[in-house]
Amino acid sequence: MALHKFAVGERVAFTPGRHDGNVPRGAYTVTRLLPVEGGEQQYRVKSTGDTHERVVRESQLRRE
Repeated sequence: MALHKFAVGERVAFTPGRHDGNVPRGAYTVTRLLPVEGGEQQYRVKSTGDTHERVVRESQLRRE
């Protein structure tokens, strides 16, 4: 079982993929660790600029 790179409460920078539409890039906070899907860790994150939460792949995140 692979470990998550980021922890709940950690602030991260999110970069949306080309299929993510108008999802804003920028600062998010990890709110929940999710299981692997498609061979990649997933997270629930909340934008620091609004109230939206999203499920994102680990490859879309980096430490701030």
